[in-house]
Amino acid sequence: MANANLLAIIVAAAAGFLVGGIWYGPLFGKAWQHEIGLSDEEIKSSNMAKIFGITFLFSLLSAVFLGHLLAHFDTDFQRTMMISTGIAIGFIAPAIGTNYLFGRKSGKLFAIDAGYWIVFYAAMGLVFALLGA
Repeated sequence: MANANLLAIIVAAAAGFLVGGIWYGPLFGKAWQHEIGLSDEEIKSSNMAKIFGITFLFSLLSAVFLGHLLAHFDTDFQRTMMISTGIAIGFIAPAIGTNYLFGRKSGKLFAIDAGYWIVFYAAMGLVFALLGA
């Protein structure tokens, strides 16, 4: 961890968090809400400060581990992007897909959620590629 870039970790976490706000807001918010089965009332009655706060902590945790991983490799822009998006494509999307298959969730929900994680990790990878791991 000593070699990881703390500024890049914080900016990467913020970038991933921002992707979530856009992805589950104006881009796919209503479609996701419909597919997951949440009403407007349920959304409005939830503790959004808690949800956003913990979500940012999860983004920070992801950024810490991605930064730590990248710090161990001699990466250029292309390799950083391949590693970061490869994590989402090779590990996260299949895990979500498996859970959704057994949970009988829709393909549309899978596409929304898996797509989010791919863009999330691409955004963090971009930060690390620009600022250094």
